[in-house]
Amino acid sequence: MAEYQGKQVTLNKPRRIVKGRPSYGRKKFEVFVKNKNDNVVRVTFGDPNLSIKRDSNTKRKSFRARHKCDSNPPKDKTKARYWSCRFWEKGKKVSDLL
Repeated sequence: MAEYQGKQVTLNKPRRIVKGRPSYGRKKFEVFVKNKNDNVVRVTFGDPNLSIKRDSNTKRKSFRARHKCDSNPPKDKTKARYWSCRFWEKGKKVSDLL
């Protein structure tokens, strides 16, 4: 547990952003992580108007190639690319990651 803007949050555990709440922005998921300076930051990612279609081989391969998930794997947890690539892995469900 850590503190972000006066609230206790769980680190490194993505969660779905609920529409209508103050934390709702233009993204679908959020995750709280610590950056290099040991500060807690909020990372948002995912289009709220689209679904993750990782079960389609062509769509998954296209997404992972476009974001270079395999050729240049993301290592920085403070970037949305890191979390998006994790959500588009083969054989995983969104509910497993949330």
